[in-house]
Amino acid sequence: MSTSDQSSAMYPAGRTRTTTDDLRRLMGFLDDSPSPYHVVTSAARALERAGFPRVAETADWSGVGSGYVVRGGAVVAWRGPAAGVTRALPIRIVGAHTDSPGLRVKPRPDTGVLGWKQLAVEVYGGVLLNSWLDRDLGVAGRLMLRSGEELLVDLHEPIARVPQLAIHLDREVNERGLLLDKQQHLTPVWGTGSPTAGEFASFVAQQSGIDSGTDIAAWDLCLYDITPAAIIGADAALLASGRLDNQVSCWAAIEALTSAPASDEMLSVIALFDHEEVGSESTSGAAGPLLEHVLERLFLTGGASRDTYLRSLAGGMCISADNAHAVHPNYVERHEPGHRPLVNAGPAIKVNANQRYATSASTAVLFENLCRKADVPVQSFVSRNNMPCGSTIGPITATRLGIATVDVGVPQLSMHSARELCGTDDPVYLASALREFFTP
Repeated sequence: MSTSDQSSAMYPAGRTRTTTDDLRRLMGFLDDSPSPYHVVTSAARALERAGFPRVAETADWSGVGSGYVVRGGAVVAWRGPAAGVTRALPIRIVGAHTDSPGLRVKPRPDTGVLGWKQLAVEVYGGVLLNSWLDRDLGVAGRLMLRSGEELLVDLHEPIARVPQLAIHLDREVNERGLLLDKQQHLTPVWGTGSPTAGEFASFVAQQSGIDSGTDIAAWDLCLYDITPAAIIGADAALLASGRLDNQVSCWAAIEALTSAPASDEMLSVIALFDHEEVGSESTSGAAGPLLEHVLERLFLTGGASRDTYLRSLAGGMCISADNAHAVHPNYVERHEPGHRPLVNAGPAIKVNANQRYATSASTAVLFENLCRKADVPVQSFVSRNNMPCGSTIGPITATRLGIATVDVGVPQLSMHSARELCGTDDPVYLASALREFFTP
């Protein structure tokens, strides 16, 4: 059943068609985006439909009112005055990230023993390792050809699998827990026989319409669970998919920017960064200068001074959108009492006194007011003192730009699993609040 068929068939009576259409778009976005490079392509497609032109970083941006730039697995898009930024304007930024934890294919992947062909993979980010066992895995990402061409690929078929050891050979696994060695136990099988150097490259080339595996100079390839996004539950209130963290926020940001009314009174920006799951320190990550260079160029090429740009930053705001931990019914004790986000109860404002999140009292109130205007419920998330939280692009962006920032996110379960779970209402709630953020 296709995504659209499934969402219509499973959607219960009493819910609006608008929300059904929103979910259909979200599920299509998730299914079309098995790698950060595919997220960028999905974003570009939506932006261009809405009239945002792609602009080269090396081009002259004079007179550019709206557009987007792509750098690797990152995309920054903006909408401003049609003639360009010529004066001080409020800057409104929504930040998110395109990458998700998973398994990446190594440059020389052909390996195996005892009649098994296997793929050498590298663990990317904070992966929930056991979730990758016994899943049908496809391959997606980008190829760099020796000609200099870059090719986006998605081999959406069951190519590889990480088989779990049978319980008969690990009798105590259910009592002591599953222990996985990242190097030894996560090497997928993808065929039988003796491994041959260059065989996987040849396979990828054949599947991608390339003459030979030797034409491929390098790649950035991800393994991913090929199971499509699905609405689940008797009440159809839950959404299951890979990469909800953080493609839900990417989708909501794009929806908000492309549907908000055009205005000459503000500069609206979305920044979807790569490499958040591994620290953000890259040319396409939030710790790099991509966003601040884009913003500064928009002001300077429009004729505004650097002082005008800095004054606009001082009066600006950033919403860092990255999913939050919903309360888990089987592990209630792992959550801070009084700050246990529920699914389908709205986005959560994420607070951490140690600045793992960038939220302050003033920015929290600003986001609450946005939700109120958008008729969206809102809640709070704080981690337990004995269970430190992760971080986001929020503190990084706030530090680099000196801009007021709030961290928010859709509550979810199974964060960093190969397949995650959130409510069906919350992504739409988040998109509505972000649209209000971009509305003068």
